[in-house]
Amino acid sequence: MRETAVQPTPEGADTDSTVGGQGTTRASLVLAPLCIAALGTISYAVWIQTGAGAGIDSLMGWVYDGSIFMAGVACMVRAATDRAVRGAWIAFGLGLWCWAAGDVYWVQELSDLKPAQIPYPSWADAGYILALPLFFVGTGLLIRKRIGHFTLDRWLDGMIAALAAAALATAFLSPALVGLTEGDPTTVLVNLAYPLGDVIVLAFLLGALVVSGVRGAGAILMIAGGLLIWCSADMYYLWAVGTESYTGGMVDILWPLGAVLIAAGAHPRFALRSRGTAVHRSPLVPPAVSAIVVTGILVWDHFERVLEVSVWLAGATVLTAVARLALSFRENGRLLRDLHGEVITDALTGLGNRRKLLQDLDQALEQALRRDSESPKRVLFALYDLDGFKSYNDSFGHPAGDALLERLGRHLALAVSDGGSAYRLGGDEFCILVADGPHSETETVERARAALSEEGKGFSVGASGGWLELPGDADSSSEALRIVDQRMYDEKSQRSTRSVQQTHELLMRILHEREPGLTAHSEGVSRMAVEFGRRNSLSAEDLDVLMRAAQLHDIGKIAIPHDILLKQGPLDELEWKLIRRHTLIGERILGASPAMKPVAELVRSSHERWDGGGYPDGLAGDEIPLGSRIIFLADSLDAMTTDRPYRPAMTPEKALEELRRCAGSQFDPELVDAFCALAQEPDRVASDAQPATAQPATAQRD
Repeated sequence: MRETAVQPTPEGADTDSTVGGQGTTRASLVLAPLCIAALGTISYAVWIQTGAGAGIDSLMGWVYDGSIFMAGVACMVRAATDRAVRGAWIAFGLGLWCWAAGDVYWVQELSDLKPAQIPYPSWADAGYILALPLFFVGTGLLIRKRIGHFTLDRWLDGMIAALAAAALATAFLSPALVGLTEGDPTTVLVNLAYPLGDVIVLAFLLGALVVSGVRGAGAILMIAGGLLIWCSADMYYLWAVGTESYTGGMVDILWPLGAVLIAAGAHPRFALRSRGTAVHRSPLVPPAVSAIVVTGILVWDHFERVLEVSVWLAGATVLTAVARLALSFRENGRLLRDLHGEVITDALTGLGNRRKLLQDLDQALEQALRRDSESPKRVLFALYDLDGFKSYNDSFGHPAGDALLERLGRHLALAVSDGGSAYRLGGDEFCILVADGPHSETETVERARAALSEEGKGFSVGASGGWLELPGDADSSSEALRIVDQRMYDEKSQRSTRSVQQTHELLMRILHEREPGLTAHSEGVSRMAVEFGRRNSLSAEDLDVLMRAAQLHDIGKIAIPHDILLKQGPLDELEWKLIRRHTLIGERILGASPAMKPVAELVRSSHERWDGGGYPDGLAGDEIPLGSRIIFLADSLDAMTTDRPYRPAMTPEKALEELRRCAGSQFDPELVDAFCALAQEPDRVASDAQPATAQPATAQRD
């Protein structure tokens, strides 16, 4: 509550608050004192407005200060029930209590004295002023909770807003500030503490909202509203006292109203959502508004002199804004350099990427074409694709694959370090560009190939490549890329085909020498599977893998004893366990060659059932590779139409009927109908069934 006085004794305070609590109990505990504070504020406003209840001034004075005190109680309740923001709400609660205590002392001890008898500064001033640093501390704790930490650019943004607000406040309050710098140091300090303290706390809160944003900051917004009302009342009071126009009235209600809003921020409804160390997006509007404000003050000073301190504060705002601008330019320059580096650099290996290659390739072509035609500059351009990298990735995982790419990239860069550059185009493709290198073209190509090769236990990674000379073989970067890409894939195809074919022939020879009957069975399964795959539009590569897997699906049986494979009676559990291992054995045999890895995967799953009852992994439905499902159908048909030591062969019709009966349990139901239709073609039944029954003595178990 305010009374007219010669000395300015403002009663403003500034607060900031964060709410992180939840739960009905906590909300109720905070709401009770908050409602009492709000009710007291409304009662005082009604009393001021209507003038009812004359003669109860003393009681309403207690209601006035009690409202602010209960607002402090609400803050303390929040502090007691929420450890995460305890320090901040203790600071706000103590600030409100200090202000209320100062006002009680003013009303009880000083308000009835004559102006000349009022001591200045007094204990009332101590209570009023002590609230300001407490509010500042509470604000800082909540902002730290909200945004994690302050960086230099955030401090500068806050300083710009604070200095501009101080310049505007001192210019606006110049009538009240006249004479405040006169007198003993204690008086001057107290005189300036009121307006500058309000401005600093409010500007600090404004800066906090600038750097943290308003979304999820309900508590801070409530506190900001309360502090804005409270500081506006303080500034009006200073101006009114300085111009001897203060008359009290409804303006007095602004202080308890501000306290209620500050305390409302303690309610869990307005809980803060912490942003931690979120990336700061430098704001444009607050510095721009601050610059406009101080520019207006400096222009105003040319027409009507403002306080010298306002001019100095305006100048400080401009200098701080210039420093902030310089920091922004430096940061933007760094970001542009980093961005440019990221745009032309492969993030994993640190080599140049496709964009960098195209830039350097265009430049190399331009320089080569500018040289004297009698002594043209020769530029070697080579493209490589890793062989066996997919198998390495599948076997050891993507982190190990990334580490391998990083190592190979370093080795490649070192291999062409004399006058050349290395690039990674993405995936497992690498390039080199070497101008007038110290080695011959062939030697350079092979050195780079060796750098992209690595062997270890269970893996072998090499590289297929294609190369050309510029400008002789191409006159544009796009043409050069097309040519080396084609040459690289030609070499890769030759290497892959030769390696796979040699391995395949070796295994087929081993299978034939071990069990000649298995060869005929495998050929029959392969013909049926490949024909079915061709009818269902499998790609040439998939058909090749399917053919090899169908021919070698029984390769693991070379490790199963003869007496089990040819046993005429039923197998016991241990014997079945050995039989079920043949797909795993087959996978291990085939997987020893990286080129046969896709074949090995199909062989492993070639006895999985659609309902999950197969072996070795119990895969079900679409989890089973398509090629494995096709092989299982072809193998089952061939087995049923072949004489076995433990049963005679079925007729093709009965075998197909059995396939249809087991659709949805053993076999993929969508494949069965199409497969049976293919098998029922007259030439198919005659050609495929007969070879399989030609070797009944060596027919095997599945």
